[in-house]
Amino acid sequence: MDFLKKLGIEGVNAGTSTGQINLESKDVIASHTPVDAKKIANVSITTKEQYEEVVARAQEAFLVWREMPAPQRGEIVRQIGEKLREFKEPLGKLVTYEMGKIYQEGLGEVQEMIDICDFAVGLSRQLYGLSMHSERPQHRMYEQWHPLGIVGIISAFNFPVAVWSWNAMIAAVCGDVMIWKGSEKTPLCGVAVQKIVARVLKENNLPEGIFNLVTGDRVVGEWMTKDDRIPLVSATGSIRMGKEVAKTVGARLGKTILELGGNNAIIISEHADIEMAIRATVFGAVGTCGQRCTSTRRLIIHESVYDQVKNRLLTIYENVTIGNPLEPGTLVGPLIDDLAIDAMQKALTQIKDEGGKVIFGGEVLEREGNYVRPALAEVNNEFNIVQEETFAPILYLIKYSTIEEAMSYHNGVKQGLSSAMFTLNMREAENFLSAHGSDCGIANINIGTSGAEIGGAFGGEKETGGGRESGSDAWKAYMRRQTNTINWGTELPLAQGISFDV
Repeated sequence: MDFLKKLGIEGVNAGTSTGQINLESKDVIASHTPVDAKKIANVSITTKEQYEEVVARAQEAFLVWREMPAPQRGEIVRQIGEKLREFKEPLGKLVTYEMGKIYQEGLGEVQEMIDICDFAVGLSRQLYGLSMHSERPQHRMYEQWHPLGIVGIISAFNFPVAVWSWNAMIAAVCGDVMIWKGSEKTPLCGVAVQKIVARVLKENNLPEGIFNLVTGDRVVGEWMTKDDRIPLVSATGSIRMGKEVAKTVGARLGKTILELGGNNAIIISEHADIEMAIRATVFGAVGTCGQRCTSTRRLIIHESVYDQVKNRLLTIYENVTIGNPLEPGTLVGPLIDDLAIDAMQKALTQIKDEGGKVIFGGEVLEREGNYVRPALAEVNNEFNIVQEETFAPILYLIKYSTIEEAMSYHNGVKQGLSSAMFTLNMREAENFLSAHGSDCGIANINIGTSGAEIGGAFGGEKETGGGRESGSDAWKAYMRRQTNTINWGTELPLAQGISFDV
């Protein structure tokens, strides 16, 4: 395919940024598209020896990169953004072809990378510290921020390039260097991005070790989490994976940014603009075939509008277009693989076993690729299956009568990523956003749970992990804070008025 050629994707590709490929080795990942199950290409798996070389190159590159003034680092990130603009179309198609989201979402993901580059360029001139008044005469106190070193980035298949950029571009202007392990389900996306970034580094005579790539399964990830040469690991994935990362990195007193599961809900009030709420719900529930961490999983609907909302959803779901995500007009592409299909079918069975009712969809479609029909189910919030995140297009419909009941359902899960309420009632809206309202890291009014902008800090609470990436002051997680005190006088007064004469 032409877009693969433009991105430099070959039959066998180096999964390690050192560029080494052992053609005789069977240690490769065969990337298959979920569109029609065809093999795209092979990617070599990083060996332990290659991993050690990558870390050594990253350490050497850090010594150069940290000495560049932050605005100059920002200039390199600006050029990366320009290069991404140049390759937006082919990279967007690769995201679609290897992951399965529709082409408009694939383009949107690359645009998100471009946007975070622009944000990081501005940030490179705004890495501010504070000055504080000292209690001691002729003393000055201030704080400054220094780069950490190597940042390990572990990303998931559902956003195979954007989440890397949230971390990498911010960390880059902060002076860090990166080692990235993408998902083994979408390895070619990592290869393509690494090639794009490597061009910019080469054009500027900079060490390739500023941005590094490794490829493999959880073993490669464990090398990173156990490696005390990597002070920060930013990991996106399941709650189970995140707990392991937190335990391993925490055991060596390293730092983590964790972006884990979501069980996101929209409350539709009797005061809502129903049509607006329906549009947001459908995009959040079936977009990316329900494989976003911010996908809408639960719809908590006031009893007075419950039937109206349910009937509108049934009509829309009956007509939603499912098919090849590269074709115009398709709204729902495939699930990533057979395991995702199995997980969805098990969830649908459990809904029925617990007393719920699947009122639409859920079938596996008989065609090449991993296609399913998005499902609607009437449930109770307390069902065990509703308490868990199923990475598939299942939308749970839950009825409520009072706002207190709605909030109890909304917050009554272990995850706390994204949330939304549709209401034109000011008191309801402000209550939802208050300290006793939504307990999620993201809370929206009259906007769905998906589609966060890069300017705000992205992340969640509870078992979602508590990390923050992307905008606002998330940059501070990629740096170390240092408090400085300078005595410019001739005396040596002590703090707290302590007298210590020798």
